[in-house]
Amino acid sequence: MEGINFLKKPRLKNPNLIVAWPGMGEVAFKAASYLVEHLPAEEFAQILPHDFFYFTGSVVKGGIIDIPELPSGKFYFYKNPAGKSNKNDLIIFLSNAQPDLAKAEAYCAKILSALKGYKLNRIIGLAAMPMAIDHAQAPNIWFASTSKELNDGLKQFNLNLLQEGQVSGMNGLFLGTAKKEGYQGFCLLGEIPLYTIQIENPKTVHAILKVLSKMLNISLGLSGLIEQSHKMEDEINKLLEYLKLAPPAGPIGEEDIEKIKKTLSQITKLPQSIKERLEQLFDLAKRDLSKANELKSELDKWNVYKEYEDRFLDLFKKQKENDN
Repeated sequence: MEGINFLKKPRLKNPNLIVAWPGMGEVAFKAASYLVEHLPAEEFAQILPHDFFYFTGSVVKGGIIDIPELPSGKFYFYKNPAGKSNKNDLIIFLSNAQPDLAKAEAYCAKILSALKGYKLNRIIGLAAMPMAIDHAQAPNIWFASTSKELNDGLKQFNLNLLQEGQVSGMNGLFLGTAKKEGYQGFCLLGEIPLYTIQIENPKTVHAILKVLSKMLNISLGLSGLIEQSHKMEDEINKLLEYLKLAPPAGPIGEEDIEKIKKTLSQITKLPQSIKERLEQLFDLAKRDLSKANELKSELDKWNVYKEYEDRFLDLFKKQKENDN
């Protein structure tokens, strides 16, 4: 198949498909990566990146400039052991970056075309849900699906139904695209504190995987994630102490959230995947200024507009120069 490199073509029983890309708190990406590593799942195909990604710069290692590798999009499979009451096998699609937004729909179509020979049972998306909670709280898991019937069936897992809102980026777009093609599925959204969207969140990853293991009837050792959660909580507490901010005792107000977000953003780094996404949006906005609104929303979401303000305003200066 053009644009797909198959290493093998496993025979699978009505597999469920899990898809994940990097995003806030790296929740989706880390959860899917954990599944791949701990089931373990085996790679069987990959999407060739050249139609969907492009270079945005060079890398320097040891003083030597080189061209980086383009992001990968890989398919993995896991066969449920014989004797399991749930006979569905599992396919996991995992990408280490989101594609150019102008090509996102075509990327979704490519993933589905690669799996056309499999009778997919359900498609499962994963995402983070920023909320006014503190990092010591146990995160709730929310869900939304492609049909009322599926929502009714998911109520048995005692999750929170997302009545209104949106799931941004590829972690949300893929399910909407798949529904148009006749597939059914749902998205699990794990709560993360609003002021930690730039920090990995193993506690939320653990909460999502705990739910998934019940849904899919798979065994997962999650003790490693619990340990990571405690370490991350300790690090945030130390950081807040260093900044002379007391750890919140419960849900906090918008004013406190903005204060903590602003302070944390000054000493924490954006995930590499988000930096690449912002660069893609800048490139899109250079070619089409109408994309600037989407870029501004993304900069505000990650609380980094001030860092990029000069570049953002330059877009309009250059447009004005071109008009003259």
